[in-house]
Amino acid sequence: MKQNFNLVATAAAGLEAVVGKEIKALGLDCQVENGKVKFQGSVRDIALTNLWLRAADRIKIIVGEFPAKTFEELFQGVFALDWENYLPLGCAFPVSKAKCVKSQLHNEPSVQAITKKAIVKKLQKHYHRPEGVPLMENGPEFKIEISLLKDRATVMIDTTGSSLFKRGYRTEKGGAPIKENMAAAIMMLTNWFPDKPLVDITCGSGTFCIEAAMIGCNIAPGFNRDFAFEAWPWVDKTIVAEVRADADSRANYEAPLDISGFDIDQRMVEIAKKNAAEAGLGHVITFKQMRLQDFRTDKINGVIVSNPPYGERLLDDKAIQILYNEMGQTLAPLKTWSKFILTSDEHFEKSYGQTADKKRKLYNGTLRVDLYQFYGERVKRADNIRRSKNDV
Repeated sequence: MKQNFNLVATAAAGLEAVVGKEIKALGLDCQVENGKVKFQGSVRDIALTNLWLRAADRIKIIVGEFPAKTFEELFQGVFALDWENYLPLGCAFPVSKAKCVKSQLHNEPSVQAITKKAIVKKLQKHYHRPEGVPLMENGPEFKIEISLLKDRATVMIDTTGSSLFKRGYRTEKGGAPIKENMAAAIMMLTNWFPDKPLVDITCGSGTFCIEAAMIGCNIAPGFNRDFAFEAWPWVDKTIVAEVRADADSRANYEAPLDISGFDIDQRMVEIAKKNAAEAGLGHVITFKQMRLQDFRTDKINGVIVSNPPYGERLLDDKAIQILYNEMGQTLAPLKTWSKFILTSDEHFEKSYGQTADKKRKLYNGTLRVDLYQFYGERVKRADNIRRSKNDV
């Protein structure tokens, strides 16, 4: 089997640069593209990225890429790939997904069927099996995906299994929860560091707080779950065990953190507490029932993050405007605090009563949202000093 692989980490639109930065922090060179980050690595790197990437969706092996304008070109292109280096005899290899964009081949079920047929024929030839006899597929599963973009096919094998956002700690969730990997990405887009106070004033099921605590305690986000590649027979289990053991040794569950989450709904507060406890972080985060309008603090230089009700999450537009206005009034006295607020409401700044220093476009699932970023006075002063030095 192969020792080195062409890999891709998929990501939600707007988060590719965050994932790229994470991959580089793991010591791997990478190339950031729309919706994905490409890199090369070994089995150890497959384990490392699945275990440690906080903002990515999945890690996939790129088996090959080739032009395909006809079904014959598709068949021959798939057949030419070195499947014998990935798929052992007896394994299950469903073509679980096909996606066709701006390509002459646009019938996705047919693309799936042709891809499967080509792989079967290649394996029958390699393992000396008669063409008329179907291959047994009762072994470990290798989920295969194929995408066609502008008549160019990319064939991949998913190493992850369930998406990376499924950390394993969420016992329950609210009506419109933010995914764990997106919450982690937003935390990495803020100016929060573990030595600063952090408050989520609309915490819901606690995802922002828990992801921040995992960052602050240096806990690998995938530590409490399994991955598809771990069941593959050619993966050295010793290597995976070493990567997991190293991650375990790096975690510091007693890190001194100041993280709090508040919500008006006591039921959600209880869910947040359960989720934090499931993550092993119940002692690190303080959750409390409270209206955001009642939030007060004497602390300085902290960070506030919020994913308040918006759009389809709250049907009464007037109630949304009132909520945002009260939020703006409540947070206005906190001059040294930076605030990061996620919403799809294009008129948020008007209701909030302040223009954001920065605004970043993201997608919460298929819903376009913006991360409004308001920086505290200390950050603004530092930024002005840097600009002044550059102007000299």
